[in-house]
Amino acid sequence: MNALKVALYLLVFPGFAFQSVFSTWLEWLDRKLYARMQNRRGPLYTGWSGMMQPVADIIKLLAKEDITPAHADRKAFAFMPVLSLAAVITAGLYIPVWHLSKFNSFEGDIVVVAYLLTIPSFSLFLAGWFSVSPYSLLGGTRVLTQLFAYEVPFFLAVLTPAVVSGSWRIATIGAYPWTSGHWWVMPIQIIAFGVAILTLQAKLERVPFDIPEAETEVVGGPLTEYSGKKLALFRLQKDILMYVGSALVACVFLGGFRGGLLLGTLQLVLKTMFVVALLSVVRAACARIRIDQLVSFSWRWLAPASIVQFLIVLLIKAKGAM
Repeated sequence: MNALKVALYLLVFPGFAFQSVFSTWLEWLDRKLYARMQNRRGPLYTGWSGMMQPVADIIKLLAKEDITPAHADRKAFAFMPVLSLAAVITAGLYIPVWHLSKFNSFEGDIVVVAYLLTIPSFSLFLAGWFSVSPYSLLGGTRVLTQLFAYEVPFFLAVLTPAVVSGSWRIATIGAYPWTSGHWWVMPIQIIAFGVAILTLQAKLERVPFDIPEAETEVVGGPLTEYSGKKLALFRLQKDILMYVGSALVACVFLGGFRGGLLLGTLQLVLKTMFVVALLSVVRAACARIRIDQLVSFSWRWLAPASIVQFLIVLLIKAKGAM
């Protein structure tokens, strides 16, 4: 029976099947909201109200010819999308909903998830590097530069709730406002929550932080030379990354996913949708910025804001209020 639970956990929920289905649905939701904010209709014809469009896009890519550049490192070129996808799927297994064990919920698992969520960025950089294309190399360099800009503020923001709860375990952090009775710790972390939303947007390389993939400048960035199945894997990886990143932010800042399998899953879906909606608002409200503007914005505003939030939390804890 325990083996069956583990198999269901890895393959069905919250494993590969759930992550693939829900993340593509979140992409549809994001595209619909983004289109509405621009007075457009968004995906429309594939499935009800275009709901199956992201799935159709991935299936189409899987059926396309898979081309590898003549001078590329063939093995590394093929391995990067697999590594990137494996990292985000593994990170998704640590989102606490049900069947928590010492393998997927332990003290320090938030650090593991934060680490796993950096691997896709390094994979994109290496994908551009091994493509041996000027556009891919430039896009890969921008990915790495952007990573160094947003990653520290993202870590500081996400780890703020860990300091509040006094634990490095995601499940404990999410449940802390309710188990401690200090529900008011959620609104006082609004600065860290805002920083987390903006840095997650940068991690996903979405407007206004879509600098590495700026089509008007570097065609498709690090993925310029990718096609077919490999590009489909990268596409699916980005969808799952949006789900995992949004679920992590929702868990640590919005009170976790409590109440067992059914109620916990419902909370996971609703709270993740809320975070994705905020990401869509940022995407619709802003225009692309330059890489130097991103670096300046991250270190002049986001990092100091995260540190200020840390100080507020530490002062409150020092006074014994939580």
